[in-house]
Amino acid sequence: MGLGRVLIVAGSDSGGGAGIQGDIKTVTALRGYATTAVTALTAQNTQGVFGVIEVPPEFVSEQMRVVLSDIGTDCIKTGMLGNAAIINAVAEALEGAENLPLVVDPVMVAKGGASLLDPQASETLKARLLPKAMVLTPNLPEAQCLVGFEVKSREDMARAAHTLLSMGPKWVLLKGGHLEGPEVGDLLVGQDHDDEIFIAPRIETTSTHGTGCTLASAIATGIAQGLGVRDAVVRGRAYLRRAIETAPGLGHGHGPLGHAHTVRPFGSPSF
Repeated sequence: MGLGRVLIVAGSDSGGGAGIQGDIKTVTALRGYATTAVTALTAQNTQGVFGVIEVPPEFVSEQMRVVLSDIGTDCIKTGMLGNAAIINAVAEALEGAENLPLVVDPVMVAKGGASLLDPQASETLKARLLPKAMVLTPNLPEAQCLVGFEVKSREDMARAAHTLLSMGPKWVLLKGGHLEGPEVGDLLVGQDHDDEIFIAPRIETTSTHGTGCTLASAIATGIAQGLGVRDAVVRGRAYLRRAIETAPGLGHGHGPLGHAHTVRPFGSPSF
């Protein structure tokens, strides 16, 4: 398994649990190498987002250009993009890089409920980035925004996942954590893959800040290191679960994960 270079295009989280900070920790823990293009600065902690300063779109694409022209990458992961202008800038920076796998985490709403994507920008996201994505990793609220109907059951999840798949990504991992119940089911669908649901007991915890960013970055790292998408998803989910279990318990709201837990080679019985 190679080093795996991952270019992360996302917003900064001053609380360190999600966004660029959580992404870098994840990639590093999985023995990859993270580079970044910062799309926004946020003032946030475990209790919410208190301010956002968006980076000019042309500077977002410039960050991407200089990284790709020198260090290169084996996979690109997008997170918080903020508005249509930034999405367009990212899409244009990807022109000519169709051979690079792209993991799109359609970050729209923070854990505390703050909007992280201009509502009008969702159409731009669908038109410009989803067709380029190897993997799309929405949670249920994000999926609802993209498909335009409510997702309240696993049957709804299957319908939503296939609707998203029809928008262009090669794979969709629809995360089911927002459904109630003692178990969490994540649905993986692919253009040439039978539907597969991964079910695990729910962990009762408030340390859930950055789970979506972490999982998408873990998947991107696996792909960058040469794993197939399904294996990258399996390893990413295992890493995320252990990160939740080893969370440090910081803050008074949705706390950060334990990103630095010991990582063993994929396939190890103790992973």
